Amino acid sequence: MNRPGTSQGSGAPLTPPSPSFVELFTPKLITVLREGYGLTELKSDLVAGLTVAIVALPLSMAIAIACGVTPDRGLYTAIVGGFLISLLGGSRFQIGGPAGAFIVLVASTAMRHGIDGLMLATFLSGIFLVVLGFLRAGTYIKFIPYPVTVGFTAGIGVIILTSQLKDFFGLALSGPEPGPIVEKVPALLAAADTASPLSLLLAVLTIAVIVLTKRWRPGWPGMLFAVALAAVAAWLFQLPVETIGSKFGGIPRTLPLPHLPDFSLQKIQAVLPDAVAFALLGAIESLLSAVVADGMTGRRHRSNCELAAQGTANIAAALFGGVPATGTIARTATNVRAGARGPIAGMSHAVFLLLFMLVAAPLASYIPLSALAGVLVLVAWNMLEKHAFVALVRASRGEALVLMATFLITVFRDLTEGIIVGFSLGAMIFINRMAQALTVEYQVPLVAPDIADSSDGRVRYDPSLASDPDVVVYRISGAFFFGAASTVGAVLDRIADHRKSFILDFSEVPFLDSTAANTIAGAARKAESAGVQCFITGASPAVRHTLSAHGVRPPTVRFGRSIDSVIRHLRKGEPVTDSKEFD
Repeated sequence: MNRPGTSQGSGAPLTPPSPSFVELFTPKLITVLREGYGLTELKSDLVAGLTVAIVALPLSMAIAIACGVTPDRGLYTAIVGGFLISLLGGSRFQIGGPAGAFIVLVASTAMRHGIDGLMLATFLSGIFLVVLGFLRAGTYIKFIPYPVTVGFTAGIGVIILTSQLKDFFGLALSGPEPGPIVEKVPALLAAADTASPLSLLLAVLTIAVIVLTKRWRPGWPGMLFAVALAAVAAWLFQLPVETIGSKFGGIPRTLPLPHLPDFSLQKIQAVLPDAVAFALLGAIESLLSAVVADGMTGRRHRSNCELAAQGTANIAAALFGGVPATGTIARTATNVRAGARGPIAGMSHAVFLLLFMLVAAPLASYIPLSALAGVLVLVAWNMLEKHAFVALVRASRGEALVLMATFLITVFRDLTEGIIVGFSLGAMIFINRMAQALTVEYQVPLVAPDIADSSDGRVRYDPSLASDPDVVVYRISGAFFFGAASTVGAVLDRIADHRKSFILDFSEVPFLDSTAANTIAGAARKAESAGVQCFITGASPAVRHTLSAHGVRPPTVRFGRSIDSVIRHLRKGEPVTDSKEFD
């Protein structure tokens, strides 16, 4: 008699044992050190950390100013929060710090509850994130549909863009700048005659330097060059523009001493909704960033460990007077491209930022606010995710409805409401699609009778399909939607590097949504970069249309009518052309 969980005769477990609590929450830093970490890896991580710090220096200050707080608080967040996220996190490459996605929430919280209320909300959000991690809720964050993430990210981009118009054009408002966009835009238009040509020129030149540097010298820190040139011009020519020094009096040269926020039951009740919103957005943003890093490197993060680290970082950031910290997609991607090997790159990025603050704090006083506004306008433009937006609008009316509802509610109402409404619409559309996918046959018996093997159209079993060392076949059955996308994605990520081709059979997939299509697109790109041919067979016209809308098309993948037709082609050794299909 076999032991539970073992196969006949072999004693090998059918499924791997569940990991222990310690294994799930062991930081990736420990994993990397156990694998073997030498001077070569340290050098690569230090170079990557310096590269990311150069990008994060102006960006952290710009985000803090856009949040309605002083620029030093952005640096405190990047230094303290960024260090702890890398030290304790479940991702090898995650870079933490202040994020543009938080600007709207942080600015409104600071306006309603003051700096003390903001610190308390950040502190509480950190506790919530730690609890979510320990409850292993990170898995469920992955169930948020792709149109919702694109919609709220684009909505945040629009809000950031409008929030920077005042400094971008150097406008002088007669009163405080309104928060809601429907009130902000008329107020800015009314002050159009106060625009400063010099501020506008500095902002435009900042954007031009960043864009041109990225195009012609992609390895150079264009963002730092642009801000530094604007600061030198403002100092050298004594330009009459608003700077960090004229508005905030510069930035300190040291970290402040940690202190607890003001705790009271009344204050906690007041900021609790903001703390929940910080935790929700922080969880989504950090796990999206970790997924991007996984896609670029082929590694896999541990989501619950990452949430616990994000929570710890937010608690510490609040103690040092920082704003909410989270994983940042752009800086994490920069870290990967700079050759990072592990979390020490993120830790060193925080140390370099601290050194910059100690040495270059006086120089930061000359940075024009219009230059920082130019940086954030460019960040907001990239957040719009224009290609993904257009692809979702073209994919189907249901995906477009979820996308536009999330986007419009985020822009004109509230970010949290936008996510809730978008997720609810996505769930209802999924239920509707499941109902439409159900077919009823006339006089079908409760239990299907046995039939002869020769009468069901079966072909002779070919054992080589299961043992071919060069080809792997995956068959997906059932509705392929956002709830199953993470599971299928995890399977596809384990495509063996020694295989030459892999086939995805969609014969039993009645429909798929944009989240699933995006998962397949990522797997196909990964296969292409590894030199593995990717084939999709049996896809219905509707399924293929959705896949194509998300970039799953030749030459990245080739389509076939059946697995057999593709196998026959591969065995003949025929050359694969970009447009070839196999019938």
